[in-house]
Amino acid sequence: MDYLMGIHDYFYKTLGMGNAFYYAIGFVTIIALLAQWRLYEKCRLPGLAAFVPIWNIVVFLRIVGRPAWQGWLFLVPVYGQLYFLPKVWIEVVQCFGKRSMLDYILVIALNGLYVMNLAFGENEQYLGPKFNAVHLPPPTKLSKGGARPQLA
Repeated sequence: MDYLMGIHDYFYKTLGMGNAFYYAIGFVTIIALLAQWRLYEKCRLPGLAAFVPIWNIVVFLRIVGRPAWQGWLFLVPVYGQLYFLPKVWIEVVQCFGKRSMLDYILVIALNGLYVMNLAFGENEQYLGPKFNAVHLPPPTKLSKGGARPQLA
């Protein structure tokens, strides 16, 4: 707990940021959640999963075609955060047809911004899961504007 208080004191008192640090973290979190929501919808999966913790991991793994039990691998201390998470993000990028080393570096270094680029970009299309462990509907390009079905 003292470690967390040290981080708080550094940003709040030493740098003189006050509450602005927490507002910035909250803003970035909201943008990342909205980008992830849109990414899930682009893959024809429920966007609300971005806000539900365990379901989020299951849907995230379904995008690349991995089984849901591999979500436990994210919780392994060093393996989960330093190897498995970046590996799955690279596989997500590959599911959108991005296969250059620059794409791999960008998704690891600028994760939230790169996901936002995939989610809101019109040229990026979900090509399907990398692994065939999970069945998803065939990929389709999202339509623009008013082409959505209406109730009445």
